[in-house]
Amino acid sequence: MKTSSLDRVLLLATGLLAAYQIAIGIDKMDNVPIIAYTIAFGVLLVAGLLLIILGLEVLEAPAVVIVSTIIPLALSLGLIWQRVASLRIPYLIFAAAGFLAVILTRSIPMKNKVPVVTIAVTHGIAGITIFLLPIILSLRGDAPAGFAWVGIGGALIGIGGLLLAFLKSGKPILSQKFILTVLPGLLLAMTICFVIGFKYG
Repeated sequence: MKTSSLDRVLLLATGLLAAYQIAIGIDKMDNVPIIAYTIAFGVLLVAGLLLIILGLEVLEAPAVVIVSTIIPLALSLGLIWQRVASLRIPYLIFAAAGFLAVILTRSIPMKNKVPVVTIAVTHGIAGITIFLLPIILSLRGDAPAGFAWVGIGGALIGIGGLLLAFLKSGKPILSQKFILTVLPGLLLAMTICFVIGFKYG
């Protein structure tokens, strides 16, 4: 599918916002959240630039599923480390194990449902964490109301990640054309939500 001028503008805006978040939006945090958020937004920045340069066709590369897993895992790890101290180590173990499981199931040819289930579980837990944690904390008054925007971004990243994962697995939920059409706008909307949420949260 050809990358349109609008797609390139949306992807460029996404990359610029991700760069802003790395440079300015995550200062004054502990080391682990800074590292986790830098990895997440760094991957998003590089992914946006690659999509601009190489086109949406690059999404057909086998490594896309693995790379697309880094963003939600890193973001959710940063949130847990920053906001839920009691779950830091268990979630760190989950993030590392989940990422390794995705790599293994994508590197070894399998004809069963293990790769799809692995992706669904990993993306699902990370996505639910990014979605629910900021909203719950905001509603309870443990975080400013603006922090809930991170949760909205989490919902969008969960949707995008699962759409891409099932597309790459050969069992797309929606048509490839529709997924590739909405992806640039989805990435931008997600990034805007994250920038707002971290700034006002």
